[in-house]
Amino acid sequence: MVVPSPTSMIRTKKTKAVGIPTIDLSAERSLLSELVVKACEEYGFFKVVNHNVPKEVISRLDEEGIEFFSKNSSEKCQAGTSTPFGYGCKNIGPNGDKGELEYLLLHSNPVSISERSKTIAKDHPIKFSCIVNDYIKAVKELTCEILELAAEGLWVPDKSSLSKIIKDEHSDSLLRINHYPPVKKLGNENWDPSKLHNSNIINSNNTIGFGEHSDPQILTILRSNNVGGLQISTHHGLWIPVPPDPNEFYVMVGDALQVLTNGRFVSVRHRVLTNTTKPRMSMMYFAAPPLNWLISPLSKMVTIHSPSLYRPFTWAQYKQAAYALRLGDTRLDQFKVQKQEDSNNEHDSHSL
Repeated sequence: MVVPSPTSMIRTKKTKAVGIPTIDLSAERSLLSELVVKACEEYGFFKVVNHNVPKEVISRLDEEGIEFFSKNSSEKCQAGTSTPFGYGCKNIGPNGDKGELEYLLLHSNPVSISERSKTIAKDHPIKFSCIVNDYIKAVKELTCEILELAAEGLWVPDKSSLSKIIKDEHSDSLLRINHYPPVKKLGNENWDPSKLHNSNIINSNNTIGFGEHSDPQILTILRSNNVGGLQISTHHGLWIPVPPDPNEFYVMVGDALQVLTNGRFVSVRHRVLTNTTKPRMSMMYFAAPPLNWLISPLSKMVTIHSPSLYRPFTWAQYKQAAYALRLGDTRLDQFKVQKQEDSNNEHDSHSL
């Protein structure tokens, strides 16, 4: 069941077939930086090919995910309730949002992974831990490469201005593995499609597996199996189905990058629809700052003609604000400079 936020069911009827930007990372660097900036500005989303992440690194984590989610419910629950790390089922966040999925959520810190591995993969925790660490290392390098290309394309003097946030040893980056069972599959003792609400049906074949939202972090690096379901929303509110490609990665702009670029890049809103016959599994690396990192527009992005749109805040403050809202709510509004000025004016008027 999905309990939508007030905004999550607004744009469900409009869909559009549009080509997703694809960027070949083996191309000439100056061209790459231009393409990355263009895709981030126009869609907040793009696909990368020739990414240099070894196939075996991907396939090993894929196999671990398939093995874990094929376990019975009681075994999976022994991996710990997701508070926030470990195994979760249906619940999305602390405020009542739900989806037709189950998942594993891990912090990117190797010590945290090692501890969680003991309950997720009891018979081979060291192997599981190594596989996860190898995957995180590879996609973290990919993330940093993309962020450095973005900085170059924005003509930021220090091309590491964005990537150094992710490279910090206290980075709050996460790895999430989502599993969407077929919602109408009969005989699945761990899944109860009868609990679906008609209000969450997009058409006769699909329901919302994960409701509309944007990611709060800097970048999301996503990879899925060959089952579709992901859709992104354009800046005009049209939904674009994203064709699955298990060999490549998709990149999403998050809220924090929108702030760092002073709104030049806009975080992409997206959702996932379920499939009636095939399970979908996806892996997301959420690249995030350290908790105490102060997030504000890069100095290059602020001028007299383009003043800062956002007041500074730490990543911990933004997480706290995000957890206080529903999944589909727009979190950045409360950090906009204009909103702060309006609030101050309102306070002054009450003082008169």
